[in-house]
Amino acid sequence: MRKFILFIAFAFLFYSCDFNDEDDQELSTPLAICLDGLAISKASGESYKCQNYDLIGMVSLETMNATSANDSWGWTDPSTGKEYALIGLDNGTGFIDISDPLKPIYLGKLPTQTISTIWRDLKVYNNHVYIVADFKTSTPEIDKNHGVQVFDLTRLTSVVNPPQTFTNDYLYLEHGEAHNIAINEESGYAYAVGTNTYSGGVHAIDLTNPTKPVLAGGFADAGYTHDAQVVTYKGPDLDYIGKEIYVGSNEDKVVILDVSDKKNIKIISEVEYSKTQYTHQGWFTNDQSFFIVGDELDEFNKEVNNTRSIIFDFNDLENPKVHFEFVNSTDAIDHNGYVHKNKFYLASYTAGLRIIDVSNIVEKSMSEIGYFDTYNEKEDSGSSILSDSNRPNYSQDEDHDNPKKGGAAAFNGAWSVYPYFKSENIIISDINSGLFIVKKQN
Repeated sequence: MRKFILFIAFAFLFYSCDFNDEDDQELSTPLAICLDGLAISKASGESYKCQNYDLIGMVSLETMNATSANDSWGWTDPSTGKEYALIGLDNGTGFIDISDPLKPIYLGKLPTQTISTIWRDLKVYNNHVYIVADFKTSTPEIDKNHGVQVFDLTRLTSVVNPPQTFTNDYLYLEHGEAHNIAINEESGYAYAVGTNTYSGGVHAIDLTNPTKPVLAGGFADAGYTHDAQVVTYKGPDLDYIGKEIYVGSNEDKVVILDVSDKKNIKIISEVEYSKTQYTHQGWFTNDQSFFIVGDELDEFNKEVNNTRSIIFDFNDLENPKVHFEFVNSTDAIDHNGYVHKNKFYLASYTAGLRIIDVSNIVEKSMSEIGYFDTYNEKEDSGSSILSDSNRPNYSQDEDHDNPKKGGAAAFNGAWSVYPYFKSENIIISDINSGLFIVKKQN
């Protein structure tokens, strides 16, 4: 009898351990593993085209009580190393704890300062996020009253019962609407662009006191800037070492400015390129020798047949020139792209996130080495920055089911990407679906 009882106890223990192992394994594996070009979500059953990247976790628009998403950025708590995703939504900014990316926690939302909009942008400095929004309403007072929302991100570490509705720590109102905001973390200055001041050009903000930013200066002579990157220069042009350099994507050209003295900003140079439709956004390579630019409308207006990135040689800032053009196999519109180490992470709307090797950029060679297509044409939520009447007809796009081609040139899908977390988890903000967390396969 004693032997029988011991046998039963051992069997129960074995079964329990086996069950728990399976349960733990379920919780410790990605939401969707990329296999044979597809990642199928264990939660929803939806499939996503992919190569070399798994879907780790996801937070839906429904969870965040939003209709559409736009920009995204990241923050790491310096005291704990916990990682947080920040995502722009039509009706505010969402905050997500992704320290366990398999089980992301939606902490809550900072509501928009005025009204809902499809355009929101955010950047982080010194544990604070700075949020701008763009509007074109029939009520100028609405446009003027958004400014820059300032939020202390350390407040996220003490959220007890999520989701919460947050409030600003400060509201900067030296401008109203803005299309974008860039921050040079080394200098402690932010640059709002596309505002209702300085003809939409440089609007420099001193962040010495993170919760009380002050106007530092501005510059209108180079025209309207859609997006910008600002760096303390360490590149190959010895004439500008240590200077604060602003590179603006200015609708039909790229402008390079010396913004070291906010009261005396100077144009260094301007450069154009062929088949210009709308100069949208760009980013330096790590050594600051090259600058990769995306034109948002060249694919949409059929000036080019496939997704194009223009690479500029910035070895001489006073004489920039086109180095070459990288044309990918996709035919989607390119949107926001960022360089990290030797890779270019490009949010390419209906083709999702594309990862491109730039290690041989000097030799005029770039190649796609992975992707995760967040946009599922079969499950179009209807959220788009174009009306239905302006959307391309997928039934007329013979390549829309080809994973190498991605979706047609339309304003749906991946808006932005943040590839800078120490964990190597990558967040993607998708207009139609919300937040995706992906990671390269081992």
